[in-house]
Amino acid sequence: MADNTAVLYNFSLKPGHSVEVGGFIPEGCKRFSINLGKDEKNIVLHFNPRFDERKIILNSMVDDVYGEELRESVFPFQEGSDITVYFQFEQDMITIHLPTGNPLSFPVRFPIEVISYLSLVELQLKSITFK
Repeated sequence: MADNTAVLYNFSLKPGHSVEVGGFIPEGCKRFSINLGKDEKNIVLHFNPRFDERKIILNSMVDDVYGEELRESVFPFQEGSDITVYFQFEQDMITIHLPTGNPLSFPVRFPIEVISYLSLVELQLKSITFK
């Protein structure tokens, strides 16, 4: 596990609700991720900005196996800066609102009634707000 990881368990994010994640991207960061799901092996959204590729990778994981990646070219992130990313959970998709306001959508690939797991890797957590 990475040195810079934060994990939150046992909350209830239901369809129609959202979570806002505030963080700091450290200098020298190559990649960071924000994961939402049931647990560390069943992730409904793996949100993975990659500085080395200047892309955002979106994926899911079922029983510790990743699905097919979606690659987005929009890249509003900068090392050494604060960010806020907002995730809106709907029954069939998650809408991701980026710092620039550009929304991305990712399909919910497996049935999930409640998101109860959130992890941040290589992103320094500043705030989490549920709405």
